[in-house]
Amino acid sequence: MRWDRFFDDLEDQLASEWEAERAVLDTEAERLRLSRVSLRERLQMLAHQGETAGSISVEFTDGTVLTAGITGVGCDWVALQPVERRSSAVLAPLGGIGAVGLPHAELLRSARPAAAAGGLSDRITFGFVLRDLVRRRAGVSVHLTQGRMLTGTVDRAGVDHLDLALHEPGAVRRSDAVTGFRIVPFAGVSWIRLDGASVHG
Repeated sequence: MRWDRFFDDLEDQLASEWEAERAVLDTEAERLRLSRVSLRERLQMLAHQGETAGSISVEFTDGTVLTAGITGVGCDWVALQPVERRSSAVLAPLGGIGAVGLPHAELLRSARPAAAAGGLSDRITFGFVLRDLVRRRAGVSVHLTQGRMLTGTVDRAGVDHLDLALHEPGAVRRSDAVTGFRIVPFAGVSWIRLDGASVHG
């Protein structure tokens, strides 16, 4: 046996073992990184990839499925623009999302590490957004997790619930149009549709 060939074989074997070991460590590091990624962060990545609008289907806990683009992500909520009704917007607590369907390439892109945002939207809660709807006197359809829908105007929004004045869709919130009131816990909200035409500044 020639010694130079013997040492070449040893070097090749050692290099192969190092490559295999590095691949295992890289795989473990990636698994660890992915274990720390939240749904909110993945939705933020999709929101920043504006070209995905229309290719995402959101399945809500009430059984509704909407094809929509993500227009914003807050602390504990997501805003969507439905493809089929451009004049309306949808607001959903993250707990109201049952599943998100999207092409495989977008699924992989959404799992990439994102730059730390640290912006104001990171601190805007679902209740804060609802208090803006109170100020606007916006007409809404509140879709509950058990499958029912309530229409009306949000009168107040607390830390974990909202007060809804019930009235017909599209009607202005006046005392003679109100048919009742409901306190709705945020945990019972699957999603809310806001009709842009009903917004009064």
